Amino acid sequence: MYPEICKLGPFTIYSYGLMLVLAFMVAAALSSSRARKENFNPDIIFNLLFISFVSGVIGARVFYVIEHIGDYIRSPLEVIMFQHGGLSWFGGLILGSVSGIIFLKNKKLEIYKALDLIAPFLALAQAIGRVGCLLNACCLGKESTFGIYFTLHGRILIPVQAYSSVLLIFIFMILRFLQDRPHKAGYIFFMYLLLYSLKRFFIEFLRADNEIVLFGLTLFQVISIAIFIFSIYKLLVIAKIKRIQ
Repeated sequence: MYPEICKLGPFTIYSYGLMLVLAFMVAAALSSSRARKENFNPDIIFNLLFISFVSGVIGARVFYVIEHIGDYIRSPLEVIMFQHGGLSWFGGLILGSVSGIIFLKNKKLEIYKALDLIAPFLALAQAIGRVGCLLNACCLGKESTFGIYFTLHGRILIPVQAYSSVLLIFIFMILRFLQDRPHKAGYIFFMYLLLYSLKRFFIEFLRADNEIVLFGLTLFQVISIAIFIFSIYKLLVIAKIKRIQ
């Protein structure tokens, strides 16, 4: 794959970092455009995404480091080597959501309405981010004769990064379809969590970089089940609310 895009003098542009930046820019631009249509201040939505993005990356990194703490104890400097990959979506979700909610509360804005607005574009941003994983040859799939040859690893592996990216684009399309129709506050966001957790649960069966922890499942499959159940519960609660946006 292509972990390095190019070199500009002493600086190296890494594919992983470039895709992360591109993902944020696309999500911010589309969310801000959508905000204008929904009479939301686009500057506030941009700031919300920026704060959530930065804190989400930190949370994703911390979660990943904790998960692979043995490797980082042996090589402590690797903790800050973001260009080598190593972000966990679930860690990003936790810290990104917490910081975003705090920001919205300080601005005295409707939390669910704002989350509904940005949810589809988060899925699209993740799809772009997974392209970075593919180029960086991280988040590896299992060996398969029907996979792609990863020169970095010298093996033919299932391109789970590409599969994830395609599925996330489908999730984005579904959420955008629902977003343009009358819906109750919070519906889009929890549909995003439901669909993502479902996607992640099944894609884990094709991945080779996460250990089995419980009943033949990886840690991320267990977390996905918890998020899926929580999302179902919240969607049922929302369904009982009479008011529609």
